[in-house]
Amino acid sequence: MPSSLRARLRSTLTAALAAGALLAPTAPAHSQSVTALPEFEQQVLFKASQDPGYACFRIPAIVRTTSGTLLAFAEGRVLNCGDAADIDIVVKRSTDGGRTWGPLQVVTEGAGDTHGNPVPLVDRRTGRILLAETFNTGRTDAGNCTVPCDRTPHLQYSDDDGRTWSEPRDLSDEILPEHWNSWYATGPVHGIQLTRGEHAGRLVFGVNTETWNGSRVSANHAALIVSDDGGDSWRAGATDTWPIAQDGTFRQKPSEVTLTERADGALLVSGREQDGTDLGHRSQTLSLDGGDSFAAPFRGLPDLYTPQVQGATLRLGHRMLLSAPADPDRRRTMMVRSSYDGGRTWESVDRGTVVTTDWSGYSDMAAVGGTTVGLLYEGGAVDARDEIRFARFTEDWLTPRRGADPTTRDAAAGAKPAAVLGGAVRTAGVRGGALSFDGTDDAVRLPYRSRLPLGEGDFTASLHFRYTATTGEQPFLWMGGIGTTQPQIWLRGEPASDRVRGLITTRSGATTVRSASVWTDGAHNDGRWHHLALRRGGGRLTLFLDGEALGTADVPGSVSRNSPFGVHIGQRMDSRAFLTGAIDDVRVWNRALSDKELASGASDAAPRGTVLWLPMDQVSGSN
Repeated sequence: MPSSLRARLRSTLTAALAAGALLAPTAPAHSQSVTALPEFEQQVLFKASQDPGYACFRIPAIVRTTSGTLLAFAEGRVLNCGDAADIDIVVKRSTDGGRTWGPLQVVTEGAGDTHGNPVPLVDRRTGRILLAETFNTGRTDAGNCTVPCDRTPHLQYSDDDGRTWSEPRDLSDEILPEHWNSWYATGPVHGIQLTRGEHAGRLVFGVNTETWNGSRVSANHAALIVSDDGGDSWRAGATDTWPIAQDGTFRQKPSEVTLTERADGALLVSGREQDGTDLGHRSQTLSLDGGDSFAAPFRGLPDLYTPQVQGATLRLGHRMLLSAPADPDRRRTMMVRSSYDGGRTWESVDRGTVVTTDWSGYSDMAAVGGTTVGLLYEGGAVDARDEIRFARFTEDWLTPRRGADPTTRDAAAGAKPAAVLGGAVRTAGVRGGALSFDGTDDAVRLPYRSRLPLGEGDFTASLHFRYTATTGEQPFLWMGGIGTTQPQIWLRGEPASDRVRGLITTRSGATTVRSASVWTDGAHNDGRWHHLALRRGGGRLTLFLDGEALGTADVPGSVSRNSPFGVHIGQRMDSRAFLTGAIDDVRVWNRALSDKELASGASDAAPRGTVLWLPMDQVSGSN
């Protein structure tokens, strides 16, 4: 569509459309109704049906100017929702804290090319708003940019509170070294200005890039870009490089990094992690010198559950906030999680605050004033790319900080106790006590430790179960990720299919994913105790139920790689199914037990190779 026609269409927008349709928030699980959350409100800000001339809006970013104006940026995708077609960078302004918004403005028009990855920054000394962005030659279909992609960084600025913008300036000579010659991406998320230490006043934002060696992508780089003169000149600072092997494998690929200045002046750098062999879909590091260098390489966060997606961080008083979807499998359930120790640890999904259970994707946050936060995020009832919403919430709306959970002991050597969630209670077990689960929110979750992932080796998982449920998925044990492509191990009852099943999903090399499962005849939901074990060894995957063995061919590869990693009893990893029943004596070995050891229900098996051992006979402490 010609730009002149798009401009005419935009000029017909009414104030009501510009303000956006109000949405009722999806109440968090701990709330009884939406009316219990007066500290929260949200509206649709960008949507194809209310902003004619565009097929799709994606990639939100937001800042608050020195005059208090909120600037909400997005990619206006003209032809389709693909990443590399005709894309404009657009903005809407709010002068009342995000309650109402002005009409859509075009900051830079793609005119057939891709102008995207907006990264707004505000120089608090001058009031200038800067916008870093990335351009590439556009396509006419919805495909990705051809590798190596001709991506180049640019910069615009506004000196009138975001009303008008300078022409884009190419920054390639300053921040695009020759070996960053494949992929290049600014942000996308707001950049920051440092307020503490010798580098106070410095502007900083993040990029991720790749190297093309003439035949393939051979390295990934996560870097910080800094300016000490208000954005007149820029240079690359801290850089973390991860090689990509000939077969396409790599340990990490930190990207789409978000920055927050901690109270102690350190920069917390948190990024999306995708398809590396290390565990976790988010990784992070620190810079202790204002972005000149990283204090250590990025490290994965295996117990911070999120899908492969961009996220945002923001400091709010004594806590740090992270906005990102909480479903470890797919982009849905936008959540705000808190850290009370400068990002060293983050709230688990049962403690975070749910913004919506809809599909949701990229996001950004800005302080609106006082204890109020503005959250700009992709969301939709059908697809995360349906619209971009703006939510206002106060700190009082966030889930209150919770004390330590009750625990049950893990008798494996060196193991810490496991958390007892939801209110699981003791009941009579096979030998002594067991734990009973109500099917709503009861579960046991182990804290992550390096011995839990079982990798490519043999293993045996053993437990006793009892249940009477006739419907639903009844998870007994879950180790690893979730979804059809994530390495995992699970044991569950499937009463609707009249069976008990064990499954493993493995990953080999860069892309090979395989699954194998074994199941019994009958759901064994008779209310009596049954012993269940899954063994990998000798090229076979064998399921034992009360001593009867059923087997299938093993599939090679790791059962615990490149995904968020959790060990849950009585719960799916994504919290979408809970057991109604009881579990006793859960044990996992990093070896294949013999038939003789399993014949006794594994209770007399040698402790050699024990990875976890939950007797499930006691609960200590309380909320």
